[in-house]
Amino acid sequence: MRTLANIIWIVLGGLATALGWALAGLIFYVSVVGIPLGRQCMKMASLTLAPFGRQIVYGGGAPSLVANLFWVVLVGIWMAAAYAVSGVVWCATIIGIPYGLQLLKMAKLSLFPFGAQVY
Repeated sequence: MRTLANIIWIVLGGLATALGWALAGLIFYVSVVGIPLGRQCMKMASLTLAPFGRQIVYGGGAPSLVANLFWVVLVGIWMAAAYAVSGVVWCATIIGIPYGLQLLKMAKLSLFPFGAQVY
């Protein structure tokens, strides 16, 4: 079931979104200062490509907290809001609920990516 759901996800826009995240990550990797941001973009790209059957474990301690605060102020709040609105819209139908829940999972990760591990 996970495989079928991931295939449908990829066809409905997961591939395009994952490529966008990967491109953003590559752009961040150009500068030394942007490498940590690029790593978080690549984390989002991997989750966005195939979210079903994957889970996120949050942790990281104080350094991750400080990095997440900067991330939220710069870009995180807008990305999380976009994912959350999309998730709520997908949850409006019974068929869309699994996809909406994945979008809400991505909203939380896009809000606090530092210190999170995607399995």
